[in-house]
Amino acid sequence: MKGLILTAPNSGGGKTTLTLGILRALRKRGMAIRSGKSGPDYIDPRFHEAASGTTCVNLDAWAMSPARLFELAAGDTPILIEGAMGLFDGAPPDGKGATADLARILGLPCVLICDVSKQSQSVAAVVEGFSRHASDVNIVGVILNKVGSPRHETMLRRALEPVGLPVLGAVYRDPKLETPSRHLGLVQANERDDLDLFLDNAAVISEKSIDLDQIISLFESLPDCHKKPAILPPPAQSIAIAADNAFAFAYPHLLNAWQKSGAQLSFFSPLSDQAPAPSDLVILPGGYPELHAGKLATNQNFITGVQKSKAVYGECGGYMMMGEGLTDASGTRHKMLGLLRLETSFAKRKLHLGYRNLKPQGGLWDIPLNGHEFHYATTLKAKGAPLFHATDAEDTELPAMGLINGPHSGSFAHIIDRA
Repeated sequence: MKGLILTAPNSGGGKTTLTLGILRALRKRGMAIRSGKSGPDYIDPRFHEAASGTTCVNLDAWAMSPARLFELAAGDTPILIEGAMGLFDGAPPDGKGATADLARILGLPCVLICDVSKQSQSVAAVVEGFSRHASDVNIVGVILNKVGSPRHETMLRRALEPVGLPVLGAVYRDPKLETPSRHLGLVQANERDDLDLFLDNAAVISEKSIDLDQIISLFESLPDCHKKPAILPPPAQSIAIAADNAFAFAYPHLLNAWQKSGAQLSFFSPLSDQAPAPSDLVILPGGYPELHAGKLATNQNFITGVQKSKAVYGECGGYMMMGEGLTDASGTRHKMLGLLRLETSFAKRKLHLGYRNLKPQGGLWDIPLNGHEFHYATTLKAKGAPLFHATDAEDTELPAMGLINGPHSGSFAHIIDRA
């Protein structure tokens, strides 16, 4: 059980792309490698899985207990973990849940990926500052990303010599490493027809530009953890889950835990006009229903099947799908399932972002939960009993979240784990 964390001073520096390149390169060498992603993220882990050929786990130091983190990180093969944002960036007010917290809990070393596209000698001050900032966070090397030229690389390496940390690689700017994005980050892995070509190019560049043998040598063993985590129990015995490009945001660690607890899971595609299998509960996860609202509104097998189900639960995009109507970015209103007295709109976007402490007020759940919220939808109407009493990461009171309508319920919160 060995691991290593790839992190950075800030967001947007290329952590994901280099993580993918290293994962694919190690796989091409024949090395068995797993991956993890720090924080709440649905999109990057699916890219990880395509690169490594195996499951990527979410590791959230804000929402998960240490025992849960150890359980998910443990395995027979080494795990390469991609950090989130900057190394010490976490929830307000004090950065709880940052990649640095994950490194402390798991006792793993960190490699700092530095975007040097707009600096030269100043990289030494950044690296030295990060390496000294916290004595209990072990930075063991640096990868220089978006290097401009051999002359630029020489300047960077020379500046870093007094810092004493090994430079593990210098990756030059390359259009082959650019990735398309939209308002919630990367386009989803299964939406890219050129994904394997992109990953293979990233692997070739990583093999050429990064000392992978030295990377492998930096993996360290996780300490033993004998405490078993308390698992969020399955909300029903049989569960049908929507799963396609419109509803892709379901956490595998929850689904796997429910299956291990004896729940029977089935999957269906609303975009393919599939109805859910007969079950005790239908779950509509988050995703991008607003990009497919016109098609979803006319898929009658899907609509009728969900409407006739015993109980339905929706998160974020799934919650909006359960409403009476959704207005897309062009201002066109689409009729939704009508299970909740809810109207949402993307005509005027507003960011809602942050961790959430959730206390159920009825509905599907009966224990406190940890979750997060990340969307740009505006609520035009929400009438009915609230699903959650909610506070943010600073325990500031928030408006009640979600709605309950008999056996149907949902909210904009994505549940990560039990509190």
